[in-house]
Amino acid sequence: MRSDAGPLGSREYLSAYISGYADGEGCFTVSIAPRATLNVGWEVRPSFSVSQNRDRAEVLHALQAHFECGSIRPDRSDKTLKWETRKLDELVERVLPHFIRFPLLSAKQRDFERFALVCRLMADGEHRSRFGLIKIVSTVRGMNPDGRRRYNADELLVTLIKGEGIVCASRNGGLTRSSDLHEWRNDLGAVSTRDPVKL
Repeated sequence: MRSDAGPLGSREYLSAYISGYADGEGCFTVSIAPRATLNVGWEVRPSFSVSQNRDRAEVLHALQAHFECGSIRPDRSDKTLKWETRKLDELVERVLPHFIRFPLLSAKQRDFERFALVCRLMADGEHRSRFGLIKIVSTVRGMNPDGRRRYNADELLVTLIKGEGIVCASRNGGLTRSSDLHEWRNDLGAVSTRDPVKL
């Protein structure tokens, strides 16, 4: 979009539009996957994504051009298209500054603030220590309490505090099994009402 196309075509207008769009269709996610090759046994993977129907893909291309990062791919879970960026440097240098300058208006803003804190902790290398990982899990556990989870955050924290191995999720009628991902999602359109976690 040209920056000289008047107020509706200005970068300021587009930035505000993107925040409004993300408020309804965006997803701030922090996934924690068991990773035996890492000292702490877990890999933290933040991502920001926006999904849209294929017939409105131009919005995703506008997002990609605006942030100058990320990729667009089919989302097999709901047959939509998804623009997503997972690289920590892109999140810290491009995504976070945008939403700090153009904040979300719904309760999803609190989830963004937790997401931003996790990204900053990771940028400082906190995810490489058990104590830092405890801080990250304590922060993320407050995101979207109604969203999907494969592990109980409290169980994971107990495991980390005790310095034990991979925690199993209590599921399937009392059976336990290890899962490949521990994911707290701010799903499309969902908002959090829980107060921020105090570390």
